Amino acid sequence: QLQLVESGGGLVQPGGSLRLSCAASGFSSDYYVIGWFRQAPGKEREGVSCISSSGGSTNYADSVKGRFTISRDNAKNTVYLQMNSLKPEDTAVYYCAAGPIYGLEYRVYDYWGQGTQVTVSS
Repeated sequence: QLQLVESGGGLVQPGGSLRLSCAASGFSSDYYVIGWFRQAPGKEREGVSCISSSGGSTNYADSVKGRFTISRDNAKNTVYLQMNSLKPEDTAVYYCAAGPIYGLEYRVYDYWGQGTQVTVSS
């Protein structure tokens, strides 16, 4: 059974950091593009970052460029999202997803995790 499991969310003060992990099981994630998405209450799900199957290409939403870094360890079947200089507007449920198409459009992703809450507040 294909499964993605996110971890690493929590409560952090503005300016702080968190590292999210997305662990894949039941399939080899290195054949897939992996994306990170987030959804705040009352807002549409938005693409945050994605990484190609090889890890050679990455893409970021303008709102997180220079603050977030995506990486993958295919040997561990895991993708990471390092989030620095966090802002209150980064508060959302963060999801990872796997799919065949590179990009930040959530509709093209086939497999989704259950999400992890990130709250940035003082």
